[in-house]
Amino acid sequence: MTVKIRRATVLLCSLAVAAFATSALAKPVHHRHHAQTTQVSAQPQMPGADRDVRYSFNGTQVASATDDTVVRGRRHSRMSLADARAQAQSHSNSAYGGATSNSLVSEARKYIGTNPTGRGSLWCGAFMDLVLKRTGHNGGGNLASAYARYGTRVSGPQVGAIAVMGRRGGGHVGVVSGIDPNGNPIIVSGNHNHTVAESVYPAGRISAYVLPGG
Repeated sequence: MTVKIRRATVLLCSLAVAAFATSALAKPVHHRHHAQTTQVSAQPQMPGADRDVRYSFNGTQVASATDDTVVRGRRHSRMSLADARAQAQSHSNSAYGGATSNSLVSEARKYIGTNPTGRGSLWCGAFMDLVLKRTGHNGGGNLASAYARYGTRVSGPQVGAIAVMGRRGGGHVGVVSGIDPNGNPIIVSGNHNHTVAESVYPAGRISAYVLPGG
């Protein structure tokens, strides 16, 4: 009987110790979890908690940035020609010859900032040929120097006249869109800084002015 009582007592003591240990261990875990929860929820309200603030609207910012990228992409595709024109006219001797109804000048200006010929070099003559043909005139070929013998020679610059320039190793050709205050022709030409541009050229550089024929 005494043995049974001792065994029962030992068992009860063991159970009591186990229950106490479990309770003691559970309390800190719960406390830590509670403290962590409190800290996380309090962080956005803390001054200097930029990280959480930053993360809190990151999703909106990313969505907004994505939308903006799409808009900018579309805007870029719409504005690319304007940007190309601006870049073509950004050099120091760029100019605008003024508004005109001359078909040759109007057609040539359509391609400012581009290269419609598909040629990689020596394409100012090819550009002049393209502009002439698209305005209903006979083409003058791809060689700049050949335009000195094209159409009707005139004595000086006038809007719509073709200006032919000589230079060592080749020449240059374009259409006159205006005249600057110093008497220098303003010319729209291809292959000017590798693009179509409207620029002032020294009067002394022009070897011939010709008006296009039929």
